[in-house]
Amino acid sequence: SFSSGKAMVCFGSMFIELPNAKTREMLRQDQEELDEEINNLRKELRVKVNRLYEAQGKPELKGFNLNPMSAEEMKLINRILEG
Repeated sequence: SFSSGKAMVCFGSMFIELPNAKTREMLRQDQEELDEEINNLRKELRVKVNRLYEAQGKPELKGFNLNPMSAEEMKLINRILEG
């Protein structure tokens, strides 16, 4: 089964064989960190764009403070649309 096997994981220029469960956990942690970093960059971008518009004397962008839907929210929407 997948959980009892091993996977070859690349670290820089070398490959290391790790248990699949450990590899899956490492990937999950990496994805969580990347998602958090992406969200922080989005928040910073919104602030910077609003400052730029303010400095240019333009009105604030409408709809720019919207957040993307999560994967779970998308699944629910797709379920509703499929009937």
